[in-house]
Amino acid sequence: MHIEETVSNPPAGNGPWSKLMAMRIGPLPLPLYLSLAAIVVAAAIAHRLPNDLIGGLAVMMLSGFLLGELGKRIPVLKHIGGSAILCLFVPSALLGYKLFNPDMLKALTTAMKTANLQYLYIACLVVGNILGMNHKVLVQGFLRMFIPLLVGTLGAVAAGMLVGLLFGYTPGHTFFYIIIPILGGGIGEGILPLSIAYSEMTRIPQAQIVATLIPAALIGNVVAILLAGLLNFYGKKRPRFSGNGMLVKTGEDRELLAAQHEAPINLNLMGSGLLLTCAFFTLGSLFAPITGIPGPILMIVTAALVKVSKAMPAQMELGAYQMYQFMTSNLTYAILVGLGTLFVPWNQMAASVTPGMFCSAR
Repeated sequence: MHIEETVSNPPAGNGPWSKLMAMRIGPLPLPLYLSLAAIVVAAAIAHRLPNDLIGGLAVMMLSGFLLGELGKRIPVLKHIGGSAILCLFVPSALLGYKLFNPDMLKALTTAMKTANLQYLYIACLVVGNILGMNHKVLVQGFLRMFIPLLVGTLGAVAAGMLVGLLFGYTPGHTFFYIIIPILGGGIGEGILPLSIAYSEMTRIPQAQIVATLIPAALIGNVVAILLAGLLNFYGKKRPRFSGNGMLVKTGEDRELLAAQHEAPINLNLMGSGLLLTCAFFTLGSLFAPITGIPGPILMIVTAALVKVSKAMPAQMELGAYQMYQFMTSNLTYAILVGLGTLFVPWNQMAASVTPGMFCSAR
């Protein structure tokens, strides 16, 4: 039997062992997850956990798989981004209450800060996402929705700035530390790149910036999810107001969306995509001192220009996109665990949640 057949058609059975193997923590069967966790915990207790990328990645992935799975299963929490919330706040709380194993913390710190795993993740995320967009969807879809998006965004910014002023926040603080994190879209794709760019521009430690940005993003996401649920309910009651998946009524939207097909995974192309990602990040670092613009922002701009100009061969774009898919599928929760441990000070994060920030985020 081929490996592919075994994976897609696992052996059936009704015995206790088969039931245990059917239970999963992330992608791993429960018995295998427990075995791997036992190895890592035993190594940490015996002070034999590798203090490098290997040891840190093992700690982060095991923690991320567990917390991510719990976040998907806890009622109510699972509907408001529970996996990300647990991956961020549980490790932060463990460290804040001094319950984090020191050897695990050392390995995690080495992976995140010395090996800069978060930078690799962000680079794959940004470059792969941009290069992986369908060019026709990107250009035509954006042009059709530009005016409504611009008007809606400006209205949201104005409302947030006004509420911020009413609660005593300066316009600059409201815009950069409350509104922009929400408009950024999320924690992995928004907060991480923003915190790096802000840190480079202001020379404020990234941990301090992340602790300020995350509460606004989380509150904004929760409010957005709740309002989306209400709009969905209203759309089902009043079908004439629902587009049923079509963002604008032009007659070609379904064709544009259908153009974004999924290609089979190509391991060679993924390697090329990884190299491209590293090159874009390095290019940003190269020109940052010359332009005065932070490297991550230059990376985003460069990738967008390359995409719009069609300067990159389609196969190479596909490789970067598949590398992005691999990273988001396997390392998102792990990176969030590392971020929560090292860059979300528990006490400072809790102190950042104020009534004024909450109302501005809404």
